[in-house]
Order: sequence, then structure tokens, then C-alpha cells
Amino acid sequence: MTPIIDAHQHFWRYDDREYDWMSPRQSVLKRDHLPGELTRLMDQAGVTGTVAVQARRTLAETEWLLDLAARHPFILGVVGWVDFTSPRLEHDLERLAANPRLVGVRELIHDMPDLDYATSAAHVAGVRAAGRAGLAYDLLLKPQHLRAATALVDMLPSQRFVVDHGAKPDIAGGVMQPWATDLAELARRENVWCKLSGLVTEARWDGQADADFRPYCDEILEAFGSSRVMVGSDWPVCTCARDYGGTLELARWLTVDLGTVEQERVLSGNCREFYGLD
Repeated sequence: MTPIIDAHQHFWRYDDREYDWMSPRQSVLKRDHLPGELTRLMDQAGVTGTVAVQARRTLAETEWLLDLAARHPFILGVVGWVDFTSPRLEHDLERLAANPRLVGVRELIHDMPDLDYATSAAHVAGVRAAGRAGLAYDLLLKPQHLRAATALVDMLPSQRFVVDHGAKPDIAGGVMQPWATDLAELARRENVWCKLSGLVTEARWDGQADADFRPYCDEILEAFGSSRVMVGSDWPVCTCARDYGGTLELARWLTVDLGTVEQERVLSGNCREFYGLD
């Protein structure tokens, strides 16, 4: 079984005041999710390391994730959050990026009311500052944000970007367009990679056939190629629809037709390369 590096997962100590984005449908998420639990799940699923990604818009959480990474060697990298509007942005980035476990940052573009938020002055300046600090940038998008994200990438051609969750296509509704066309256009920029992650929660939570994911996976692989796609679980969010093992089993099945070398790249090598993981 080819080992996996899980390119996208989360931790939290649950507090309903700080995780108010969790809906009543997501009651399974409303408890602590910590490294001890994930370690056991990783062993069963053949996962050797992870990238822990922010779930709150606070510097304190970024610092907490870096502390977890220092205490749990399987956390190979952290994608944190910084306040792009803060006058201390450069100072915060310099301080945090001194920790080699900080490999990237992101902002919650898909929660912003402005569909063109990605190209707003503050956001562009923040992503540029992150690049100067040597950090990758995770693009958290829905399909309607893809065109603005493409414009952002064109402004910053030397920045490393990765699209989280394939830009969240509507798998439950069976919708392909304009998501597929817009994603393929973004993928023409070679400094943009993509995570084959988070798809199970874009499908029906009460059970979606594995075959229904295939067209979306094929579009991602066709657009980015096997050298710019990486696999992530989006644990524990994935558990709204499938458990950790089932989510990664689906990822293995979706990539099984790749050659041995290509599948290894998608399951682990690309994540190591993109984030510069030890």
C-alpha cells in the first residue's frame, strides 16, 4: 500500500463561540479533534504525515498549531492564518515564518461577501508579503471565486498557490460547469497546484456512489496533471460524510489508474515538494 501524506487536515479544541461556522448538520464536529485521535486513524489508513490547516481566523490558533507540530513529528507542516489588514503583518509573518513548520497561510476567500475579494488591494498585498516570507498560499474557493483567483495569480506569477478542495464543485447536484472550465483556466498557470480533498462533503452526506466522484477527479487530474495534485482528507470535516479511512480509501481508488510513480506523487510526493516538507 502506497503511503499517503495527508495534505489537508484540521485540529481544534471545541468552543461553540469560536467555531460558530459549524451548522446543526455538522454536530459530529462539535467536540475536540486532537493529534492523539488522528494518530490512530493514520496508522489504520497508511498515512505517514500530515499538513495541519487553520480553522479559525486567529494568530493564536496558528501559534497553537505550530506548538502541536513541535510536539507531534507526524505534523510535517502548518498552513496558518495571518491578518492581512494588520499594520503588524510584516512583523507577524517574519516571526511566524522563522518556524520551519510554517509552510503556508490562507484566508477564507470563500466566506467573503465580495466575489472579487481575491483581487482586493489588502488581499493582494497580504499574499505578496506571504511570498516574501517564503510561504505558500492556499486558495480556499468555491466555483464562483475561480475567475478572481485566476486574476490574483496573474498578479503574482512567482507565488506558489494551491487550490483547496478542488474549489468545491457541486458533486451532490452533479454540476460540472462552469467549474471545470474555470478550474482548467486557472490550472494553465504552472505556479498553481490543487488538492484532491474535501470532495466527500461536496457530495450527498447520506451516501454518494464512489463512481460519482470520478468525473470531478478526472477533471482535476486533466487540468493540473499528476505532478501538481495532492491528496488531503479534510479531517475531521470529512466525517460529516465519510470516516477518515473511507475518505482516503476513496482517494486511493480515484488515483488507482495512474502509473505507480504518478500515484506516489499524488499520494505523497507532490505535497512534500510543494510545501518543502522535511
